[in-house]
Amino acid sequence: MRSADVHTDATRHGVSLGTATQVWAKIAALSFGGPAGQIAIMHREIVEDRSWVSEARFLHALNYCMLLPGPEAQQLATYLGWLMHGTRGGLIAGGLFVLPGMLALMALSWVYVLFGSSGWAFGLFAGLQAAVLVVVADAVIKVGRRALKSRAAVAIAVAAFGALFVFAVPFPVVIVIAALVGFAAEHSGHPISPLKASGGDMLGDGGDVRPSWGRAGGVLATWLPLWLGPVAVLWLLAGADSVFTRLAVFFSEVAVVTFGGAYAVLAYVAQAAVQTQHWLTAPEMMTGLGLAESTPGPLIMVVQHVGFLAGYHAPEGLPPLLAGTLAGLLVTWVTFAPCFLWVFLGAPYVEALRGATGLSAALSAVTAAVVGVIANLAVWFAEHSLFHATTPWRGLGMAVDVPVLSSLDGFSAVIAVVSGVALFRFRVGVMTLLAASCVAGVVKQVLFG
Repeated sequence: MRSADVHTDATRHGVSLGTATQVWAKIAALSFGGPAGQIAIMHREIVEDRSWVSEARFLHALNYCMLLPGPEAQQLATYLGWLMHGTRGGLIAGGLFVLPGMLALMALSWVYVLFGSSGWAFGLFAGLQAAVLVVVADAVIKVGRRALKSRAAVAIAVAAFGALFVFAVPFPVVIVIAALVGFAAEHSGHPISPLKASGGDMLGDGGDVRPSWGRAGGVLATWLPLWLGPVAVLWLLAGADSVFTRLAVFFSEVAVVTFGGAYAVLAYVAQAAVQTQHWLTAPEMMTGLGLAESTPGPLIMVVQHVGFLAGYHAPEGLPPLLAGTLAGLLVTWVTFAPCFLWVFLGAPYVEALRGATGLSAALSAVTAAVVGVIANLAVWFAEHSLFHATTPWRGLGMAVDVPVLSSLDGFSAVIAVVSGVALFRFRVGVMTLLAASCVAGVVKQVLFG
């Protein structure tokens, strides 16, 4: 969309940038509950209560953001802010969506490293980790119900799980193969529950969206240096082996392959951060996920906790808390800066592809594979939250860590079972569930040590 198009539409809807900023701040403060809850809050505030954007336009924006790597709710806020008030509106809406969670999680990361070894904090985080397992299992079920509409889709999900859990195939490879399978299935006459393409003019009362090479060049010239410039500077000044450089490079790569939502990429991040890079331990990773679940904003904000602990554990001459803070902010920047690039650059071009059946079929297969990816994450969390030890089993090209049954943590198992009953049977909210599990962990630690 040309700049003039945006401003013409902004004057048409009659909403000032100041008023919109107040509403985006409210949405950001209420953005708990994962992407589904965050998108629902946006819909209520923007479409239902204020009628700033039509239903058709909101759905059109959402469909586009589902195509992009990264957190779809944050990108939807950026997209809607951009449509209403141009680049400034997109920066305000998308930036505010991230800010509360970033500040809250940074404060909680400080609490974790300063007080995590004390009795009450140890119990709190132990209870939190056990409950997170149930939250991830719930994500498997919800995504599965939406994505697995055919036997072929189920087969892809099972194959993705096996590739990750049994053969340790890298996450990006699984996603690429799934997309190719979906595309091939469509062209062979055996589609895998293709997603519905949005046909017609879904912009309702909006302006015209047309690609412009000049505008695209301006966006690239602005956002590529903003995103990758810090990475290049770190590489030159600190060297490729610096923990800060490795964090910047790795999470810049993550920003490109995070299709399917936060849960889908967490298995990839956890595997690399814990097992390959050794930036943090499995319990620390699970604690970070629990903390991210309990704060507003995108769940992928957990990567800030990963960066914080990586810098804290390897400060490279800096005070550990300062190194952790800088590393956490660096990871947050290279994770979310590309989100603005995707929205500001890609919308006109992806709009032209919305009716492409091959693309729709490929996305259907990727969505099915995401179910297997999240299931792998759930199993990984179960191994590390319920058992104190695992033993490796290798054979026939397989690489599986088998839990040692005698190392089962009885308290964590009880918390997980009770949390499962509360969530699945009585529909207790995630925030209530996490808070109750933390209290149970503190009580157990105080009474029994």
